[in-house]
This record gives sequence, structure tokens and C-alpha cells, in this order.
Amino acid sequence: MYTYENRLLAQGYQYIAGTDEAGRGPMAGPLVVAAVVLDPNKKIPGLNDSKKLSFKKRESLFEQIIHDALEVKYIIVDSKTVDQKNVYQATKDAMKQCIMSLAKVDYCLSDAVKLDIDIPHEAIIKGDAKSASIAAASVIAKVVRDRYMIGLHEKYPQYGFNKHKGYVTKKHLQAIFEYGIIEEHRRSFRPVQEILTNNSYVNSK
Repeated sequence: MYTYENRLLAQGYQYIAGTDEAGRGPMAGPLVVAAVVLDPNKKIPGLNDSKKLSFKKRESLFEQIIHDALEVKYIIVDSKTVDQKNVYQATKDAMKQCIMSLAKVDYCLSDAVKLDIDIPHEAIIKGDAKSASIAAASVIAKVVRDRYMIGLHEKYPQYGFNKHKGYVTKKHLQAIFEYGIIEEHRRSFRPVQEILTNNSYVNSK
């Protein structure tokens, strides 16, 4: 997991940022993008693609990353912005914003998304399973988003956001048909569009 970072450190780069997102696929809830600069002197064992980690492991790694990393940034992009920009552009813009907000960064590793930034950069396919820095950003983004969706469940328990986290599931679709669309649903996503077309009831509360 540290192959990319070790190679870059050997080339003289000191502040290597990894960036990743959580929430590109759901039909409800925000997109969360994170950037992390790990401390090369504090290796964090167990880092991996956040989707491959248990809830307990992600929470543990989240706390360790916050404590040991040189810098951590994240951005919560609301569903309205995702609709306005499209999810890819919203991801790209938030990644750039995260990276540029870091105090010190001289190289950036991103998970698949090519960024138009004025610092050296490499986009790595499935980077969250290959780079510790990207994996760390993946964990931060995933935990922040999951916590947001659990909080949303407290406001709208009928939708089951604590279970499916806004992704398309049978129960989520059933809840929308029964209770309608809320502001957290992404109007640009096909399942929501189809429901809006066939069902005029929208829950604006």
C-alpha cells in the first residue's frame, strides 16, 4: 500500500496527498470528498479501500488517520450541487478544492479522477486499494458520509438511511413511493427521475 508513496519520497517529494470520495453512486445524500497527507514516519497498518473494511475497522482507522496524518481535509457536497454539476464534475471540483486547501502538498495521488491542478499528480485506477494515501482519504470520506446518513436517519427514520446510506435498494424505493422525495434525493439520478415522472407527491419537509 505504500509503494507509490515510497517511490515519490525517494524522488524527493515530502508532502504527498491522496484524495478519494464516497457517495458517487447513491440516489440520496451528499457526496463526500477527502484529501489526506500521511506522515511517512507513522505508517498506518490495515489501510485499504474503505468498502472492503468493516464498520468497526473503518471507525478505528478514521481515528488513527485523524491523529497521525500530517493533514486531513474533507468537503461535503450536497445533493443539489451534485444535480447541478453532475456527480463526476462535482467529484472533480471537490477533489481540487480539497487539495488546494492543504497547507503543504507537493504531489497528489487520486483515485482514477484526473485533476487540472498546478502540482504533480497521478490518477490511479482502483487507487484506494493500491495507495495508502488514497485509502486513507477513502476511509475519511466513507466514515464522514456514513455518519451524515445516520444523522439523516434520525430526521427521516421512515427511509432507512442508516441501513442503505442512500443507495438504491428495494426498501429505499418502497419508502420513496410511500413517503415521497425529500431534498436529500438527487433529482438527476434515474430512479428519482422516474419516480418524479410517475408520482407527483414530493415531501418538501
